[in-house]
Amino acid sequence: MSVVVFALVQLVPGDPIRLALGTRFDQETYDALLARSGLDQPLVQQYLTWAGRAVTGDLGVSFRSGETVTSLIAERLPATLTLALASILVALLIAVPLGTISALRPRSLVDRVATVLSQIGISVPEFWMAIVLILVFAGTLGWLPSGGYVGLTEDPAGWAQRLLLPAVVTGVVSGSVITRFVRSSVLEALGADHVRTAQAKGLPRRQVFTWHVLRNALLPLVTVTGVQLAYLLSGVVVVEIVFSWPGLGQLALQAVQARDYPVLQGAILLFAVTFLVINLVVDLLYTAIDPRIRR
Repeated sequence: MSVVVFALVQLVPGDPIRLALGTRFDQETYDALLARSGLDQPLVQQYLTWAGRAVTGDLGVSFRSGETVTSLIAERLPATLTLALASILVALLIAVPLGTISALRPRSLVDRVATVLSQIGISVPEFWMAIVLILVFAGTLGWLPSGGYVGLTEDPAGWAQRLLLPAVVTGVVSGSVITRFVRSSVLEALGADHVRTAQAKGLPRRQVFTWHVLRNALLPLVTVTGVQLAYLLSGVVVVEIVFSWPGLGQLALQAVQARDYPVLQGAILLFAVTFLVINLVVDLLYTAIDPRIRR
């Protein structure tokens, strides 16, 4: 993955040294910054140097600001973690009840309404939904701020107010995706032989659902929730821009615009590691949910 990240960043057009120096500079200054950044070395040597330092946590120094990439990522990480966790919570609060009720009453009015709502949630662009919510709740009603970010320790009330709208926007989209998986997995579990046997034995409906249906339906839910969480942790660029949310997605976009190779490489590598770690956690959760996998 590090090879792919490094190779893709090299394909970004533009000269990062010229962008960092601006319009007025001499050749000596240009050559000095080129040598200091290591861009005068062959690509293989550049990769080996970068990868060797990345293993120790040193992702380099930003061409644009002169700060270390690690410090820039650490500065943006709390905002991204906050938004991702709040969004996945909103998504699960929407998806689990809606998908479950829809599966328990297939082809009913509730099922059809849930299907339509989930399709709308998937289809509506995030930026449009974000702008509408800002116009209604910040512009017209004045209940919530239109954007920005403050730390939880600085102002808990302001933190919650600024978090609500972006979390709802991203949570609705993720929740619409998860709803479909919950419905299909619960329907599949309801049709299993052991569930019909439990129902024939006269077990209470709640017990059958809790012990025989829900546990078997959890595996697809854990999978898709893990994927959605990894996606959110990688930064939702459009939502971050609309709500002026200082997350990792916005940092990566700014790095692309400034041709800031070290920041871009560090951010994309972090996104890749995030996906790998979350997939590993999901695999480990499988063994806790389904004893057959342990055997």
